Amino acid sequence: MKQRRVGKNGPMISAIGLGCMGMSYAYGHGDDVESVATIHRALELGINFLDTADIYGTGANEEW
Repeated sequence: MKQRRVGKNGPMISAIGLGCMGMSYAYGHGDDVESVATIHRALELGINFLDTADIYGTGANEEW
C-alpha cells in the first residue's frame, strides 16, 4: 500500500482510506461483526487511514 505523509512532519498514512460512516450511520442498521471484520481486513491490506467521525451513530463509529 502506498503511503503519504500528512503535512511536513506528520504521520505516514495509507494513500487509500476506509470510509466508516456506513458501519454505524446513514445506510440502515449496522452489522458490528461485519464492520469489525472489514476494519481488520483493511489493516491486513496496509490501510491505516480510517475515516470516522463521532457524529456517526452518536459516537458508536469511533468505539471499535
